[in-house]
Amino acid sequence: MRDSVLTRGARGLGALLCLLLALLGAGWIIRDLMIAQHAADVARFWLGQAPRPGEFTAWATSALDPLLVLGALVTAVAVLRSAVAPAVAGGALVSLAAATALLRLPLVWVLGAGWLQGLDSGLTTRARLTALAQLVLAVALIVVCAAGRRPDGPPGRGAHALPRSAATAYGVVRAVPPDAGPGAPGRPFKGPAVTAAVLLGAAGLAVAGWEIRWWQRLGGEIYGKGLFGDASVFRALMQPPVHWQALALALLSLGAAEAALRRAAWARPAVLTAAALLCVHGSVALAFAVHTGKPARFAALPLQAQLELGTAAFVAAAGLAALIAAARSGVPAAAPDPDAVLAYGAAPGEARPPHAPPPPSTLPPGW
Repeated sequence: MRDSVLTRGARGLGALLCLLLALLGAGWIIRDLMIAQHAADVARFWLGQAPRPGEFTAWATSALDPLLVLGALVTAVAVLRSAVAPAVAGGALVSLAAATALLRLPLVWVLGAGWLQGLDSGLTTRARLTALAQLVLAVALIVVCAAGRRPDGPPGRGAHALPRSAATAYGVVRAVPPDAGPGAPGRPFKGPAVTAAVLLGAAGLAVAGWEIRWWQRLGGEIYGKGLFGDASVFRALMQPPVHWQALALALLSLGAAEAALRRAAWARPAVLTAAALLCVHGSVALAFAVHTGKPARFAALPLQAQLELGTAAFVAAAGLAALIAAARSGVPAAAPDPDAVLAYGAAPGEARPPHAPPPPSTLPPGW
């Protein structure tokens, strides 16, 4: 998406697809609220507890579902209203699509597994169709971003073309390229970008490191059940297997950290997406630990349990800090200086380029 932006039509279609994603996710949240004995039971389930629903069925959502719904709504609004949306809208849409695809992909085979026969077949079929529809919408978002791109700048001009004043200025020797300055509109400033990259990189590596540790400790067969789904790790219809979820968040975090280091135009939405997911992931682990009383007896816990608790706290804090860093506005769009000296023959609002000689005191013969 370098040196390109999304057309107005692509942004509008992308916003519509985001709204459809939000509606699909919100429908299952409403369904859980309707079957819960108390509305607070849904929140308690999201935080790691196991309250029973009000009827013989299964919960459908997890703590990531309201975040995906909120992310889709925010993305839809941002690509339509943000002042720098033409430059970063593609990044926001692709970030949402990547997160949705990674978290919904395993549901395609998990919801069709034989060990879910105890549940209502109609319920699991609807959940599977929802996951498939969200995958299709995620692919559609990527297609919209690829098909709706146009060069970043007026038509027919390259990224390093001379500014408009160079074409009309008298006797121009050298002109400043239009991309001179702190960078393309919307890209993060250096300080917040480095901060977010370090935090997300460290948190992503920590999550990936624990997955390697669990693979070594559990063995390939048992770890594979937590990676691809099994009755022993099933919690909610729309929740990916526990190890798949952790690896997906680690991948999103490392990808966003790499984009932030390069200060890519799409780095801010990528960091916001990964940081929010990481923050919720670590917060849920912390909430479950508090519910089981682990922090109160931290000193008596085995070393591994202490490290797990510390990692959860670090991941939650790193995600929150990266979220705050990425929330800062990026490089603003360049605006002409109204007080700049105009080159001879230049239109109002066009700054006089350097090394342009002053206009002659008298016009040449035949001018």
